[in-house]
Amino acid sequence: MDKVNENVREKKQIKLGEIDSGPILIALLLGFIAVAIFVILRRRSTGRRDFLLTGLSESGKTAIFMQLLHGKFPATFTSIKENVGDYQAGGHSSVRLVDIPGHYRVREKCFDLYKHKAKGIVFVVDSVTVQKDIRDVTDNLYTILTDSATQPCSVLVLCNKQDQTTAKSSQVIKSLLEKELHTVRDTRSRKLQSVGDDDVNKPVTLGKPGRDFEFGHISQNIQFVESSAKDKELNTLTNWISRIM
Repeated sequence: MDKVNENVREKKQIKLGEIDSGPILIALLLGFIAVAIFVILRRRSTGRRDFLLTGLSESGKTAIFMQLLHGKFPATFTSIKENVGDYQAGGHSSVRLVDIPGHYRVREKCFDLYKHKAKGIVFVVDSVTVQKDIRDVTDNLYTILTDSATQPCSVLVLCNKQDQTTAKSSQVIKSLLEKELHTVRDTRSRKLQSVGDDDVNKPVTLGKPGRDFEFGHISQNIQFVESSAKDKELNTLTNWISRIM
């Protein structure tokens, strides 16, 4: 009887030994990878949910903010601190909209507070005064585009105040900015070389060195559209937000 039981145990051990554990291990590994990818994507999506309204003072950022969140056009004033509110487009979940002050004394400090959580950056341009203020506009845009924290962000250059007859078109503004960014890039590069390039916060190189600057040469997804906060013509902005939120 003991011999029979021993034979049965030996047969069971043989059958267990014949089981191929390879497919099981592969299935477990694939499951682990899927869960890891899901967690990473979720962290990224929850970590970056802000849309920043940036640009110079009086470009219309606060007017756009008020129209999107409250449906009204405010009296003209210069913001000295950020405006923050939740914005919802269509059936999408809400995102945080941040109106960054445009005054040069506060804009960079305020931008630094929110740039690491930005999913999209809206650079608002006054289409009427852009040619007169081209250097200030370009310096601000250059700082944003070369910041390492903004590299994952989509960027929208919103050419505002198109309701006015002297407003420049988005194509004209794009050409003006490309030409001036080429000059600013060269100036900033020479300045960096004169002080050394060992700074851990060294800005990202913009475009292709040795070639005329073009927006098509940069890593960010950047688009140019026209708008008018005064006439509530902001569909180009709201559609853009809906696509990437």
